[in-house]
Amino acid sequence: MTGAVTVRARAIGKCFRRVHERPMRVREALMLLTTRGARVEDLWAVRDLSFEVRQGETLGVLGSNGSGKSTLLMLVAGTAFPTEGVVSVRGRVTALLSLGSGFHPDMTGEENILLAAGLVGIPVPAARRLVPKIIDFAELGDAIDTPFRYYSSGMAARLGFSVAIHVSPDVLVLDEVLAVGDIAFQTKCLAELKRLQRRGITILFASQSPAAIGDFCTHALWLEAGRLVRAGEARVIANAYLEATLGGSVASAEPLSGML
Repeated sequence: MTGAVTVRARAIGKCFRRVHERPMRVREALMLLTTRGARVEDLWAVRDLSFEVRQGETLGVLGSNGSGKSTLLMLVAGTAFPTEGVVSVRGRVTALLSLGSGFHPDMTGEENILLAAGLVGIPVPAARRLVPKIIDFAELGDAIDTPFRYYSSGMAARLGFSVAIHVSPDVLVLDEVLAVGDIAFQTKCLAELKRLQRRGITILFASQSPAAIGDFCTHALWLEAGRLVRAGEARVIANAYLEATLGGSVASAEPLSGML
């Protein structure tokens, strides 16, 4: 089920600046950045990307480390702003971009649930009603009363994913954090994502796994060095990427379960 455009990007780019010298004082840093001939380099993590995602579609973002996948998802999620171009998103966006992102280390799991729900505009009474469902899906039990700083990477992934899917997103943005954790929970997450797809939720999913992209997504972008190599139907793009990098095909690759 697809509908109106929910995510639209027009010629977006994100530039970071790197200073090759590392001055010791703030005054020296200011002098370095304002002095002609200072060794400052522009690093474009993403450049000249345009695409649209319609309601109910799942867009995969495929590429190697440093290809710009995470930066692109940050621009869609609104945790970073483009240096050039425009990104527009319709509806409530929830994102799982890195382990622990958006959670306060000194707050308990339950307190972080209420905080995360509040940040996306859910009133406190409604957020409290969501807490038992989120805890049950994350399978955290009594650990929900433990400060987040003591959570393992697997526990952090469980809580983050459970919060993201239970706060009624219109657009769900997922980086490769689901690679953390046991196979059983990954399978459970995949089943839930399939359910969200059937409900018409728009999903953006970044991965280095062409099998995951080909199996789970409807469309895909292949990025290298921040630029678009190819876009189209997910399995076609996944096969092209796999053949270019490994000389194989998605059909002969491992199944999605365990590769998220």
